Amino acid sequence: MSTPVPPSWPHCAHGATSADPIGCRGIHVPGHTLCLAHLTDVDRDSYLVSLAPGAKIDHRGTTFTDTLLTALQDALYDPATGIVRFGNTHFEHASFEGDANFVNVTFEGNAEFKAATFRGTAWFTGATFKLIARFDYATFERNAWFRTATFEGDTEFQSAVFGDDARFAGATFRRSGFFGPLVCAGQILLSGASFGGPVILEFAARRLECYRTRWAATAEIRLRYTTVDFAHAVFEYPLTIAAEPGPFVSSRGEQLTEDVFAGAPSPSVKLASLRGVDAAHLVLADVDLSPCLFTGAVHLDQLRLEGACTFDTTPSSADRQRWSPVRFTDRRVLAEEHHWRAGRPGAVRDWNVAVFGAGRVGPLQLAPVYRALRKAFEDGKHEPGAADFYYGEMEMRRHAGDIPRAERWLLTAYWALSGYGLRASRALAWLGAAMFLTIGLLMGWGIAQDTPKQTATGTVPPGGGKVTFEIDKDDPKNPNGDRFTGERFEKALNVTLNSVVFRSSGQDLTTTGTYIEMTSRLTEPVLLGLAVLAIRNRVKR
Repeated sequence: MSTPVPPSWPHCAHGATSADPIGCRGIHVPGHTLCLAHLTDVDRDSYLVSLAPGAKIDHRGTTFTDTLLTALQDALYDPATGIVRFGNTHFEHASFEGDANFVNVTFEGNAEFKAATFRGTAWFTGATFKLIARFDYATFERNAWFRTATFEGDTEFQSAVFGDDARFAGATFRRSGFFGPLVCAGQILLSGASFGGPVILEFAARRLECYRTRWAATAEIRLRYTTVDFAHAVFEYPLTIAAEPGPFVSSRGEQLTEDVFAGAPSPSVKLASLRGVDAAHLVLADVDLSPCLFTGAVHLDQLRLEGACTFDTTPSSADRQRWSPVRFTDRRVLAEEHHWRAGRPGAVRDWNVAVFGAGRVGPLQLAPVYRALRKAFEDGKHEPGAADFYYGEMEMRRHAGDIPRAERWLLTAYWALSGYGLRASRALAWLGAAMFLTIGLLMGWGIAQDTPKQTATGTVPPGGGKVTFEIDKDDPKNPNGDRFTGERFEKALNVTLNSVVFRSSGQDLTTTGTYIEMTSRLTEPVLLGLAVLAIRNRVKR
């Protein structure tokens, strides 16, 4: 058993026992040998009366009840402004047993809450921190409210632990170089918050809400176990959202514990929404984009995807459902296409239905999103990914309600024959079917019954002289009898194979066979070209 270490300041020691020789760790109130919590009522009242708004406060290690904290704030209340004003404030290692109410309080000096413990709800709504605000290693066992708070100096929450939600909605961070690393068992709400300077945020949290946040300088958000909602965020400088591969480490070299995430499948980071975002300066690294909503975002073609950014895919079980010959081959799919397909009549299972608030979008809105993301993949030299999004773009165009019927038929044929030039197996299957059909037709009606023989006829003039011969060839005769023989198959195969590469076989064909060969020489090379194109599009880098 380790020996308790006394604090570095003169402490109260109230309640010290042999089991706990240190006792109360609260710092002495000036002029006394006890902390504020253990002073007599007379001495406490005398001390509080001596305080004035903006006074320096030092109550390190002190335990505060609701009543004691209220009495301290009453002593610092400024009737002229109606605000509680703290000067330099030291609450390091303090313990707030009830709700810690610092609503609309102004900290005119440094606010030191390092390693403080908030056992109830911590209320800092509307608080103003004019200089440094330090909450390093602080523990918030319940909700922490910093809504509309203003941090004018550096903000430090390094190694802080939030047992529930941490709410910074509408907060203002004028200059914050680092925010974290911290652990939050609930969600961190930054919606409506604004960051005035360059900042690095490092959070391990269940969810991060950044709805309508404003970023006035470069920013990097590094996360673990987190789902991020970044809808309608505004930024004009490079901003990176990245998954941290390992547990965060504090500036002291201490690894943050992640016990609150025990049982979580992985520390992956998911992006829930980019709606309304100008993505021209956005970088995503190792982020799961399978649930992400993209419609409404602009400049998606300039979005940079680094590392292993993943998207949702087509349902793997769809292949085995229903009698329909249509099959969903594996490809990257946007979450919104999942939602649209899941809502269609007769949809197969495993298309994901829309979550609450996702809205309803269709092919008309999704086609430009696929087009922009395809260009982003192309600019990143990720051709297979670009091919998947080209397929998605063409699918949305084919199903959009604003295209002419002729164009829809053309796109449908392009899809059916080769999967928009991306499904080599489909094109090869059609090519094989066309070749077998051609062979069958030639064997049945195209190959002549016999090879026509040439004949020469001439007339010898009476009394001799020059003889003139006419060389003629019999017309090919339509076949009769047994048409499907090995010999006729070989001839039909020769004609068909030559047709695939635009060559004439030189075989004697019936009139019907001539037209069959002409059709074969037109269609089968096209199917071969589509197959070659599909293979190239899938393997090129």
